[in-house]
Amino acid sequence: MAYRAGMPSSRVVRVHSENDGVGADVLREGVVRIQAELDVTPAFPPEVEAAAEAAARAPRLPDLDRTDLDLVTIDPEGSRDLDQALHLERDGNGFVLHYAIADVAAFVTAGDPVDVEANRRGETLYGADAKVPLHPTVLSEDAASLLPDQVRPALLWTIRLDAEGVRVDVRVERARVRSRAALSYVEAQRMIDEGSASTTLSLLKAFGELRIHREAVRGGVSLPLPEQDVEVEGDRWRLEFREQLPVELWNAQVSLLTGFAAADLMLYGRVGLLRTLPPPDPRDVQRLHRTARALGITWPAEQLYPDFVRSLDPAKPAEAAMVNACARLLRGSGYVAFDGETPADAQHAALASEYAHVTAPLRRLGDRYAGEVCLALCAGTDVPDWVRAALPGLPKTLQSSAARAHTYERALLDLVEAGVLRDRVGEVLDGVVVDVDEKDPRRGVVVLQDPAVEARVVGAGPLPLGTDVHVRITVADVETRKVELELA
Repeated sequence: MAYRAGMPSSRVVRVHSENDGVGADVLREGVVRIQAELDVTPAFPPEVEAAAEAAARAPRLPDLDRTDLDLVTIDPEGSRDLDQALHLERDGNGFVLHYAIADVAAFVTAGDPVDVEANRRGETLYGADAKVPLHPTVLSEDAASLLPDQVRPALLWTIRLDAEGVRVDVRVERARVRSRAALSYVEAQRMIDEGSASTTLSLLKAFGELRIHREAVRGGVSLPLPEQDVEVEGDRWRLEFREQLPVELWNAQVSLLTGFAAADLMLYGRVGLLRTLPPPDPRDVQRLHRTARALGITWPAEQLYPDFVRSLDPAKPAEAAMVNACARLLRGSGYVAFDGETPADAQHAALASEYAHVTAPLRRLGDRYAGEVCLALCAGTDVPDWVRAALPGLPKTLQSSAARAHTYERALLDLVEAGVLRDRVGEVLDGVVVDVDEKDPRRGVVVLQDPAVEARVVGAGPLPLGTDVHVRITVADVETRKVELELA
């Protein structure tokens, strides 16, 4: 039987730096209001904290010792909830990937207070450094995290690739591991660029580029959407777009490869939890073709959507507007759980493959269950009863938590954007129209280049999609998190 639910996308804005002052206080107060409105909190009930502390003192360590592997983690600067550590080596002209994933089940038992609370939360909520964790930090940022120089229980994936980057073998098993270093993306990129990188980092570029090429051949697509960083200095806030570093894209390919392997294992075993996305509605694709024409962007009729997206340069205003419009085709992602029969619609359309989330169990509830399924299938043992019992309800639980995460992140972004503009009401700024309301073409969305704000805009007549415009800030209210612009 298969169980399915839809999932919205999410968006995160990160605090790059924050100094004490009026601005920092206003930001913190706004975050507290948002958490109260959504009834979420970083704090855990006392019984959950107590259970987590007891679990942290007594992890179930596996017998297999793979602390010989020179694993490293690569994450945003300052991260402590480290789910993944990787090691790459050559296998002839191909690769061997060792990918250690934090073993949450070595600490958490089905039905215990930590498990019950994790099922209520569903996932870690992020935004503006206001983290609401899935698990108590004594686990997620300490005992279960793959911090450097610490022996940790892990689900160790071993995946072999041939010279073309094609997966030829996969297994996952429990093992003790020890990460050698916790690198930020900036540090890892600098090491690769300077030639001072370890073997793993040196191979990551070749591995990542090979897998990105295979993604293109497969027909998969990733939208090049920039992230946003906020700086708080005194009473002023500043928001900037930040493009992803190449190492972030290469590192993402490691998780994607593991997710593809996990999906294949579960489909072969006829039990598991997949991440899915339906194919785009042909009417939406036709609408995008019209948008491209309106923006003056050439999109040949014979060029497939993924190839068109890869041709876009988000540094150009019109093409940034096109990237924003293309995001519509990625809506409707979800999870489907199955046991005994494979689901009819198992593919993730954007990835052009079956896919599963298994690489972030500290931050996503479903990954713990999917990981346990894969362990059992590789070992030739029965999937644990507690996993099978949970599968039917997981899609609904994950749908609810994802909707909450989307609302939380959107509210935080609205707060930050209002804070950035609150002292600039009445000013006229430069921007580009990236979206127009189909029902009312006088209304849409504009992206300002400096500060990096995206907000609703209204004009006296139809908005010029993809066009540079001047807009006046009419409302920027931190209390209500409301920003309004009008064409000047």
